[in-house]
Amino acid sequence: MSALSILVFVLPLPLAFVLHDAEEIAVQGRWIRTHGAELSRRFPKFEPMIARLGALGTRGFAIAAAEELAVLLAVTAYVLVGGTGAAEVWGAVFLAFSLHLIVHAVQATMVRGYVPGLTTSLLLLPYAAFGVWSMSLVWSVPKILALAAAGSLAVAANLRLAHGLGLLLAKGKGENAA
Repeated sequence: MSALSILVFVLPLPLAFVLHDAEEIAVQGRWIRTHGAELSRRFPKFEPMIARLGALGTRGFAIAAAEELAVLLAVTAYVLVGGTGAAEVWGAVFLAFSLHLIVHAVQATMVRGYVPGLTTSLLLLPYAAFGVWSMSLVWSVPKILALAAAGSLAVAANLRLAHGLGLLLAKGKGENAA
């Protein structure tokens, strides 16, 4: 990976993640308490996920975000040391993050209003689009789609782990729903 690519794409990703998750952490607990029952009624298929987010609370969500940041920093460090396949590993994570931003826009459309993470998602979409376009200059569309699928599966599995960790570590701390 070129020095310019590292400077323009790799190093800003952890900052983009921190900004995005800070917005989610700041409003997720109150937002889910306010909208959770209505969302469960309107979208019964998502009720288990809504209940899990409600149980996670602000502290648990912050713990989960910290775990995800640690993984992202490890991937970033792997790129910086020039690990084998580092560009592909980073690309998979970047594509999953980019898809996550789009998911927030879809969620907002579905609920017809604000969802936690929407503001930073909209602000970060140009960065994501530029990154995907840049990838298309060096990788084929099938490779990009494969990396997006692999990254999304890996991130989804890690998200489940991170939320479990958040639930476990926030339990008994006196604040799990604030």
